[in-house]
Amino acid sequence: MKNTTLLIPVLLLLICTGLQAQPSTVTPEGMSAPTNINQAGYPRILADNSVVFRFRGPENCSPQIDLCGKKYDMKRDSEGFWTVKSDPQVPGFHYYFLVVNGVSCADPASESFYGCGVMSSAIDIPEKGCELFEPQDVPHGQVREMKYFSKKTNSWRPILVYTPASYEKGKKKYPVVYIHHGGGEDHRGWMQQGRTATILDNLISRGEAEEMIVVSVNSNVPSEGRGGYSNESMAAYRAELLENVIPFVDKTFRTKADRRYRAMCGLSMGGGQTLYIGLNEPSTFAHAGMFSTGAFGGIRGASDFDWGKVVPGILDNPEGFNRNFTTFFLSCGEQDPRIDYTPGRKTESI
Repeated sequence: MKNTTLLIPVLLLLICTGLQAQPSTVTPEGMSAPTNINQAGYPRILADNSVVFRFRGPENCSPQIDLCGKKYDMKRDSEGFWTVKSDPQVPGFHYYFLVVNGVSCADPASESFYGCGVMSSAIDIPEKGCELFEPQDVPHGQVREMKYFSKKTNSWRPILVYTPASYEKGKKKYPVVYIHHGGGEDHRGWMQQGRTATILDNLISRGEAEEMIVVSVNSNVPSEGRGGYSNESMAAYRAELLENVIPFVDKTFRTKADRRYRAMCGLSMGGGQTLYIGLNEPSTFAHAGMFSTGAFGGIRGASDFDWGKVVPGILDNPEGFNRNFTTFFLSCGEQDPRIDYTPGRKTESI
């Protein structure tokens, strides 16, 4: 099997670096989190990447902070402020909750994001050398928030579409990436938490990525079969993507409506959808990327994964598989809690 250079280099960047935080100088006294509303003073990130949470509340509210699954009890001072400091956090984007008398809720001092299956707060821990994740003085594309009608669900469904800066200036057609979120997230994940538009603006301006359209889909389509990772559980979204989403995008935007210029990729659950759908639709996609998917291990029901059954031909006819796909990228991030990460290495032929 052959791993080839990605047609769309941004896929590799998104996998390797994950959802990184805004670079900023952190003094010993700390800095306001970039995700704070109106630059509120708290949550506050300290020099060692620990976080101080603080809010004013009545004496009997018993608050906690639930950060990445660990709960921290807060203490109240004489002025009525509840405060706690977390352990040092790894750089990147973390969901968290304010827990009051056992009830989890979003922190009113923080921006809210759809993650963990609910609207939750988040903290963005800084990391040096991440200028590609920050707006630069380069031409900027647009992210369109749109609705398309799904014949599958008989409803209007949301979709976010990035177009590069040059899109408004001519009649050029563009390749398309269909990028998919993980479980508990939706179409907003890659564009908001993941900063897809900013990353692409910077990469395109450097000549390190091809100009492209990126479609971030809400792939939470109710399954008619059992859940988890299986052809049965993927059937509903397969129909949604092939019969509704792609035709809408090709009709609405100037796309290169050909498999050679179309990619499917995704994180976690989205990686599983790419595996079961994208790799079985070579007439639709020529490029596929799977980022930290639990489809073949690390989650319940995935221990019996069989490549040969899930992707016919990938093992017994690798030459045919290679002819169908220009790009096949498979990776796992170093902070994945379920399966071992993929060390950085040069592209190899196997």
